[in-house]
Amino acid sequence: MSALPSPSAAYSVHPTPIGEALVVVTDAGLAVLEILEDHAGAAEGALERAALALRTAPEPDADATASVRTQLDEYFAGIRRRFEVPLDLRVGGFVRAALDAVCEIPYGEVASYAEVAIAAGSPGANRAVGTACARTPISIIVPAHRVVRSDGSIGDYGGHPERKRHLLDLEARVTEASSSPGAPATQTSRAV
Repeated sequence: MSALPSPSAAYSVHPTPIGEALVVVTDAGLAVLEILEDHAGAAEGALERAALALRTAPEPDADATASVRTQLDEYFAGIRRRFEVPLDLRVGGFVRAALDAVCEIPYGEVASYAEVAIAAGSPGANRAVGTACARTPISIIVPAHRVVRSDGSIGDYGGHPERKRHLLDLEARVTEASSSPGAPATQTSRAV
């Protein structure tokens, strides 16, 4: 019996205002969007984790990640509010329900861990929502930065609350600017 072929995976590292981002795509969609730590070996470590999770070694291919990188640039420029990116989220059960609920939080708004737990069908599972947000391999496009504590504080965001603050402030500025008379329209497509 022959082994099934491994799905292909491609990656690139892309600069963003909050740090370099590792972008990994598979035949099914975006599998990893990780803001890298600012130290030598960060990209290699993130690639190793991605290879283990995907069971295939991603190969460098900027063309394969071009759509994601373009949409990231548009997001940070304030002209994209929703992403048109198929996701390769390899999770199920409550974690998937929680991440799907997170993806429903509108641009420029926030929801508490408790509100996300309710939306995911498990009231009281606040900590499980926090774990799902902390462990999602897809940052920004799965907008875990929009999930806050019940008291309104933003939380730790994987040890980088400054990144979360940057993303929330960006969305607040864009939302405020777009509500001004004569403001240009922004793209509002949805991650799929």
